[in-house]
Amino acid sequence: MNESITLTTKHFSPTASLAAIGVKLSHLDLFGPIRTTVQIRQKTIKHTPTDKLYDAFISLLAGAHGLVEINTRLRTDAALQQAFGRRACAEQSVVQETLDACTAENVTQLQQALDEIYREHSQSVHHDYQAGFQLLDVDMSGLPCGPKAAFATKGYFAGQYHRRGRQVGRVLATQYEEVVVDRLFAGNVQLVKALQPLVEAAEATLHLDEAKRARTIIRVDAGSGTLDDLNWLLARGYEIMAKEYSGQRVLRLARTVTEWVQDPDWSERSFGWVTEPPTGYVRPVRRLAVRCRRQDGTFAYGVLICSLSAEQGLAVLGRSSSQAADPTAVLAAYVTFYDQRGGGIETSFKGDKQGLGLTTRNKKRFEAQHMLVLLGSLAHNVVVWARQWLSCQKIQHYGLLRMVRDVFHVSGLLRFDASGSVVEIVLNQQACLAHSFIRPLQTLLAPLCVVVNLGET
Repeated sequence: MNESITLTTKHFSPTASLAAIGVKLSHLDLFGPIRTTVQIRQKTIKHTPTDKLYDAFISLLAGAHGLVEINTRLRTDAALQQAFGRRACAEQSVVQETLDACTAENVTQLQQALDEIYREHSQSVHHDYQAGFQLLDVDMSGLPCGPKAAFATKGYFAGQYHRRGRQVGRVLATQYEEVVVDRLFAGNVQLVKALQPLVEAAEATLHLDEAKRARTIIRVDAGSGTLDDLNWLLARGYEIMAKEYSGQRVLRLARTVTEWVQDPDWSERSFGWVTEPPTGYVRPVRRLAVRCRRQDGTFAYGVLICSLSAEQGLAVLGRSSSQAADPTAVLAAYVTFYDQRGGGIETSFKGDKQGLGLTTRNKKRFEAQHMLVLLGSLAHNVVVWARQWLSCQKIQHYGLLRMVRDVFHVSGLLRFDASGSVVEIVLNQQACLAHSFIRPLQTLLAPLCVVVNLGET
C-alpha cells in the first residue's frame, strides 16, 4: 500500500505545511552531502542506509520523539514522504538496525557532511565580522539513559541524582540560533574537559582564522571558567565572557568589592567590581562579583570574567557608548550580557528536548546515539531556517516546540503530477496559522512551480 501513490489525485497529509518545507529541502538536495559522504556497511534490500537515515531525520521534523514513531508519523503519510523525495518509508526497526550498524568512522563522516551542509545554508558562516562580534555560546546538557548503554556513567543530570547517562556538548551561534557543533561525550565528562575540542570543531566548521577569532566572543558558564581554559581561549584571540570556576576563589574575590551596586531590575541582586588585580591571565580582563540573596537571608556569590571593554560590552547589547562613563550602567551591561545565556544556548537545549525529543531517543551503542544527536542538530537548524523562510511576524518568536507542533502540523492536500512531483499544496483554511504564512510559502515555492493556496475559489 505504501509502495506507490496515485499521482493524478490529491492526497491528504496531517503535516501539509511540513511537506511544503520538504519540497524546498528536496530541491536544495539538503541530504546530498550525507548520501555522498556517509558510507554505512550494510546491505541494501529495499532502502539504502542513507535513505533510512533520511527517514529518521524526516520523522524528527514531523515531531517523533522516538524512532518507533516513524511507523505512525511518516510511514502512514505517503504524501509527506514524496514531498521529501521518498517513494516509500523504511520500517522503524530497519532504521534502528542501520543506526546500530554505524561505526565511529560513520560518525566522523556525518560530522563532515553536516559541516558542508552548514557552510552552504547557514547565516552564521556569512557573519559580517567587521560590523559586529560573532557570539558563540558553549555548554553541555545531560542525556539520561539506561545503565547498560555504552559510556553511560554517573554525572550531572539536573534534578536526577545518581542517574546515569551521557552528555551532549554544543556550540551555538546565538545571534542566528544555529547549532554549529554537537558532540556526544560520556556522562562524567564536564565542560572543563570538552571546551577545547568543541571550540576547535567550531573553528573548523566556521573557518575561523585569526582575524575572525578576534571578532568572536566565546560565552561559557562556570563549568569552563578555569584559568587554563580561559587562557587557552584568550591565547587563540577570542574575546570571552565567563564565570569563575573555583568556589573558594569566588568568595575571596567577592570580599575585595568595596562598593555593591543594587541591580535596577532585581531587588535581591547586587554587583560590584573586584579590586584585586587579575594576574595570571594572558590578556587583560575585567572581573566583577555578583551576589544574590537566598531565602535564608545569606548571599550566593559568583564572579564574571570578561575581556570586552566597556564600549564593546555596551555595543554588543545595542546600547549607547555614552553610557561607558556611568559605572553602574557598565556593570549592569556585563551582568545582562552574561544573563542572556539563558535565552541562548540554554533555550536551544530546552527547545530540542521539548520539540525534537533530544532526551527521549536512547541507543545502547554510543555511535548510534551520536548519529541521532547529529541528525537532531541538523533538524534543529532546518527548523531555524524554515522559520526564516516563512518570514511571518507571528511565528518569528516561536521556539522549536511550537514550530514542530503547530507550524509543521497544518493539515492539507497535496497534488502530484505524472512524474511524482508536487504541483499543488492546499492548506487547511480553518487553521489560523495557515493564513499567517500562506504568502511567504507561496513566494518560497513559486520558483519551484508549486502552487500553494487555501482552497479558496
